[in-house]
Amino acid sequence: MNSENCSNEVAIVDGEILRELSWVEIAGHRERLMRLVRRRLPTAQDAEDCVQEAMLRAAAHDNLDRERIGPFLTSVALRLCVDHYRELERRRRLVGRTAHVSRPELPDEDVCDEDFGRWLLRQVQQLRGRERQVMLARADGISTMEFARMHQISLKAAEGAFTRGRARLRLVCAQTLDGVTAHHR
Repeated sequence: MNSENCSNEVAIVDGEILRELSWVEIAGHRERLMRLVRRRLPTAQDAEDCVQEAMLRAAAHDNLDRERIGPFLTSVALRLCVDHYRELERRRRLVGRTAHVSRPELPDEDVCDEDFGRWLLRQVQQLRGRERQVMLARADGISTMEFARMHQISLKAAEGAFTRGRARLRLVCAQTLDGVTAHHR
């Protein structure tokens, strides 16, 4: 069957003559649609999906006038682009709403977190002077700026003490974990 015969398919349903569009007629618009859609969608794969969907909708459309194939495909493809961005926005909003919903943690996670917190607080007690003071203040919810004001020191001095204290705590954690790992080998 050649493409000319394929483009002139005729079906008679309930006495009506229906001219079915051929895939060749529809696919002839593919490159134009790709250029149109590719500029509007973020990836080539999204554009390909959009064009394929538009062409499938045209093929499935009953009684689509051959003279209207191009405008129909253009309209469908552009609406699919809009739908793509609507879906992205819907997902973004959904993630934004669900990201702040706290899921109940497993009881063992709570126990481990509390135990680690107590252990870390004992490690903070081993820090000296200003580092210990600023770390304990931060643990109590006091900002570094507020700590600096309360102790009448510069913000830079308070931030430096906090940074040094945090670095020392990280080192203690790393050394402890290395010791546990080495012990279990």
